[in-house]
Amino acid sequence: MDLGVIITSDLKSSSQCLKSAATARRVIAMVRRTFRNMEIADFRLIYKVYIRPHLEFCIQAWSPHFVKDMVVLENVQRAATNLVPGLRKYSYPVRLQKIGITLLVERRVRGDMIVEVYKLLSGKEQVDHKQFFTLADMPYALRGHEKKLAKGRSRLVSRKFFFSQRVVNGWNGLPAKVVNTESVNSFKNA
Repeated sequence: MDLGVIITSDLKSSSQCLKSAATARRVIAMVRRTFRNMEIADFRLIYKVYIRPHLEFCIQAWSPHFVKDMVVLENVQRAATNLVPGLRKYSYPVRLQKIGITLLVERRVRGDMIVEVYKLLSGKEQVDHKQFFTLADMPYALRGHEKKLAKGRSRLVSRKFFFSQRVVNGWNGLPAKVVNTESVNSFKNA
């Protein structure tokens, strides 16, 4: 089944990043032509519904790990935040703060933790977590929480950035009270 994700033989996501950025930029141009004066609340809604989905479509499969690819996507969000006339005088981080959105790289990390790792390890998905992760042995998991993951060795650079490898350090760094929450919403809030 074709999901619209470009997969190259070297497993690099540059082509997918460029495709996503181009699509999102076309949507930004359409929004710019359609809405002349936009308030922050209006922009936040339009951005979340029409622009950001193009930047995050199937992101778990092709999450960019090269800085150049991350910059391509972040530049689209930077351009989108300039659609609000009252915020153009501020720097990019200040615009993000005033709008109430985060950097895309932070969203990807948070999404990996919430959407996939937490749901897999807590049994909320109908997928066996052992297909992706190996729980750490007890001597390794003395500090923190009891659901620490073991990080396997990666001979290839492309393997190092696969989902099952890139989320291990972030997950192991979470406090026990966050990992042991009962629901997805309480995990998101914590």
